Amino acid sequence: MNIDKGKLYWSRGCVTNTDEAGKIVSCKSVKDCHKLTVYNWLKNIPADREYSIFEVRFKNTRKGFYRNVNSLELKEGDIVAVEASPGHDVGIVSAMGPIAEIKFIKSNPHLRNLENPDLKKIYRIARPADIEKWQEAVALEYPTMIESRKIAASLRLNMKIGDVDFQGDRTKAIFYYIADERVDFRELIKIMAETFKIRVEMRQIGARQEAGLIGGIGPCGRELCCAQWMRNFVSVSTNSVRCQEISVNPLKLAGQCSKLKCCLNYELDTYIDAWDAFPKVKQIETATGTIYLQKTDVLKGVMYFSSGDDPKIFPVTVERVREMISSNSAGRKPEMYVTAADDEQLSEFKSAVGEDSLTRFDPSRNRKRKNNNNRKNKPLQAKPREFAGERDNSRPRNQGQNPNRNPRPRIQNPNPNPNQAPNPNQNQNPNPNQNPNQSKSNNRNRKNRNRGRNDGDGGQNNAGNDGTNSVS
Repeated sequence: MNIDKGKLYWSRGCVTNTDEAGKIVSCKSVKDCHKLTVYNWLKNIPADREYSIFEVRFKNTRKGFYRNVNSLELKEGDIVAVEASPGHDVGIVSAMGPIAEIKFIKSNPHLRNLENPDLKKIYRIARPADIEKWQEAVALEYPTMIESRKIAASLRLNMKIGDVDFQGDRTKAIFYYIADERVDFRELIKIMAETFKIRVEMRQIGARQEAGLIGGIGPCGRELCCAQWMRNFVSVSTNSVRCQEISVNPLKLAGQCSKLKCCLNYELDTYIDAWDAFPKVKQIETATGTIYLQKTDVLKGVMYFSSGDDPKIFPVTVERVREMISSNSAGRKPEMYVTAADDEQLSEFKSAVGEDSLTRFDPSRNRKRKNNNNRKNKPLQAKPREFAGERDNSRPRNQGQNPNRNPRPRIQNPNPNPNQAPNPNQNQNPNPNQNPNQSKSNNRNRKNRNRGRNDGDGGQNNAGNDGTNSVS
């Protein structure tokens, strides 16, 4: 079926097709487009009898078991009208046959009589009128949730309404809320019942149930387990993290519900069984000295020790550690050796995955920077010194200056001070053949010498040494 031609409801996992007038023509379930998907692994096995228990799913993670009392010919994905209190509800068949009966027994372990009269009934396959009324109720869920949040905020209730689930006949709605403490919402129920003209049911959920209702993608790249298949939530503690030797990083260990990830319990039993094979020891006496335990590799069966003086650690198998402990109990100090079996067990696994960079085929962007780095890494070559008699006069000294540029004239003081004493170091009759650049450098050197002499004499200011007026 082409989904693009109809309107898809992700919360229910179904698609509806309408005609030109907007009337619903058909409504079918879309496989794997809903939460808590069921895979019928007994589908190809012929049934030995008729099964009357069916599993029907509703919005998000809400499911229920119903009995087919009218012997309707149903299959997975059919939209049915089921019994509700009050009225009727509309859902989709998610499991049938022996798999539905097995799930019913698993969810009700105390119940052994499958002919329980308290089990609700399946009325009929939903008619177009039922589906149209059901879709109208679905369209009211989001505006109702926003309005109910405003009502709760006006009453100053410390709670958060996370989702609203309307019944198929629009006579009842379930409001899912989250609260850290006990909330008195009796006044809230009265206001919402008068505002929406429905029967209100408040159902408290936790942070994990909220994540299952909303759904999403986990850091592993797959759909959240609480939204895909998990219904019963087991408490996860930090002991599960320490037992598996995982670094306690709250950012990596917390899921989208801000709680510890449920997947931390998946391999916990394997680690607990593996820890039973490890001896409880902190140090062992050997012929070369005392060795101390530093860390353990649970799945590999290796313990790492180090001596008191040498910080380098070395691996020892669990079997060898047990032998060394038994030797210490007998009063002997064993030698440190590694057998062929131990060497095979201690050999490191080498994989080529990740050795090549993922961006090795991308065009390089920092070519100039790379060339600069190569230039920096080259050894510096000493330049030959030029002596006074070996200077190359063919090369111009001021190579970077513009030859057409006029030399900057020296500005004479227009108002000389008549009381100023002449500078003995200043040449009164300059040589016309003297290079002006050389005279400037001589004056600059002479000025630096006079400044150093003044600093040595106690910081006295000697004005007029450079031929200019100074103000003190």
